[in-house]
Amino acid sequence: MERFACSQGKTCRAIWLGLCLALASQVGATADSDAPPEGASGLQPVAGVRTAQRHMVAAANPWAARAGLQILRDGGSAVDAAIAMQMVLTLVEPQSSGIGGGAFLLHWDGTRVQAYDGRETAPAGATENLFIGQDGRALPFEDVVASGLSVGTPGVLRVLERVHREHGRLKWSALFAPAIDLAHNGFPVSRRLHELLERDPHLRDDPAGRSYFYDAQGHAVAVGTVLKNPALAQTLRAIAEGGADAFYQDPIAGDVVHAVRSNPRHPGQLTQADLTAYQARERAPVCVDYRSWRVCGMPPPSSGGISIAQVMGILGHFEIGALAPHPRGSDLEPAPQAVHLVSEAERLAFADRAMYLADPDFVPIDSAALIGPDYLARRAQLIGERSMGVAAPGQPSHAASDLAPDASPPRVATSHLCAVDQWGHAVAMTTSVEDAFGSRIFVRGFLLNNELTDFSFAPRTPAPDGRVPADAPPVANRVQPGKRPLSSMAPTLVFDGASGQMLASLGSPGGTWIISFVVKTLVGLLDWKLDAQQAISLPDFGSRNAATELETGRFSPELIDALTARGHRIVQRPMTSGLQAIVGAGLGRTPAGVRWTGGADPRREGVAIGD
Repeated sequence: MERFACSQGKTCRAIWLGLCLALASQVGATADSDAPPEGASGLQPVAGVRTAQRHMVAAANPWAARAGLQILRDGGSAVDAAIAMQMVLTLVEPQSSGIGGGAFLLHWDGTRVQAYDGRETAPAGATENLFIGQDGRALPFEDVVASGLSVGTPGVLRVLERVHREHGRLKWSALFAPAIDLAHNGFPVSRRLHELLERDPHLRDDPAGRSYFYDAQGHAVAVGTVLKNPALAQTLRAIAEGGADAFYQDPIAGDVVHAVRSNPRHPGQLTQADLTAYQARERAPVCVDYRSWRVCGMPPPSSGGISIAQVMGILGHFEIGALAPHPRGSDLEPAPQAVHLVSEAERLAFADRAMYLADPDFVPIDSAALIGPDYLARRAQLIGERSMGVAAPGQPSHAASDLAPDASPPRVATSHLCAVDQWGHAVAMTTSVEDAFGSRIFVRGFLLNNELTDFSFAPRTPAPDGRVPADAPPVANRVQPGKRPLSSMAPTLVFDGASGQMLASLGSPGGTWIISFVVKTLVGLLDWKLDAQQAISLPDFGSRNAATELETGRFSPELIDALTARGHRIVQRPMTSGLQAIVGAGLGRTPAGVRWTGGADPRREGVAIGD
């Protein structure tokens, strides 16, 4: 065990790089077999790119998009529309997000980008051994996901309240009306919601969830059933009238805490003091220059902004624009070299992600070094003609890290929405309850998150037998009281590098795949000159520093053979992105005379609409 005591020097650095590679290989083995965060429900027909002159919204469900558009028509801001859409998503897309979860939001006010952090926090009573069993080994994900132990302090309402205070135009209470009406009168259950409910192995175990989502025989509510949620309507009325305080204080807070702490599988540690103490934060956005554009994203505790900045900064050293996708039937297929370059750049970014990124309030993060041009140029030189398989983390600054890499493969159920208002102000917001249907604890008409499982289950480097020594080097993303777990959510805004004009708002759900989904769309929009819908609909691909992952059924045998010949280990799987994007005329991808175009992912049920 002497190797765990090493803390500095070149020998230590070499040892830890070796450990990184070994642990990354373990991540790869797990990632190859993990299920999508939300199951696939097939490709939906796409009407083509949507256009608008005045304002536009894009959301993962038509009911939410219609609510956001109505708010814009009533004179609301992009922030107002985002709040209305989130409340409706709580009702109609409960598997993905809601007021029991957290969110990251980017806002453009015409002058500056602001990044708002509404990520959940660990309870004050939590320790780094939260997910360590009595045998000293990390508990299995499936053992704790559907339990009170996984629930973090929800942040959605606090962050929305904060951003509304700064950028809202309509009254807070007015933004809840569409969701309250829909919860009271009911909405027809979609095929996707029905299928996900039918497949879920845990939600039936929660009495309140079973009563609402299933019939007496335990079957999911049928497609087309008008599902009413009077409990949620009552909850939303209280929040509409009393502000976010109504959620974070009794009686709602008391019911949430009771549900978490009385969970029969694994009682959680959440307290009313945790809810009372929760604060949303504003953080400095992560922005990087990419060719003639400026790409801005969310900083830690999300890894999305830094990882995407790294990938784009690395790709800037290659002429990927010359590798535009070619038609394959009714589809577009990227060139093998494009898939090679993108997946190799992502390997490098994911290696750094696992080593360095966590909640910046607990772990010092040198963001400037991680996205510095010189550092990314050195990383780009590591990409050759053959795949590196598993990349090692780099050393962005002179100080050697005494951290261990995170080997936990997060799985996140998430939603993304975009809005631009009549003033040209924009929102990109990614919101989540973590796994599909979160912790499966249903209280007062909404589901609670299981975001704490986004922490590393092993807080320190495990020994070969799986036990976690107390004196082993710590993982940056380990559980600590009040800490926010690392995320991959990546709300993104794109600007013209010279004029500063806002050109695009986009993002996606999809767990750690979010980074690949957004990168693919950015390359499609910026390098391959596709419109919003074409870029979103491109086949999904990438690497999380293990196999090269390709969306099932979307790639030719010839492309797979070409990548295999370059040393790529290929895994085909359903990759359930849920991309939304709004693109401005300044990017040159819109028809003449049109101000905004939008697209939504055919893999889910979202829409982009506007006036």
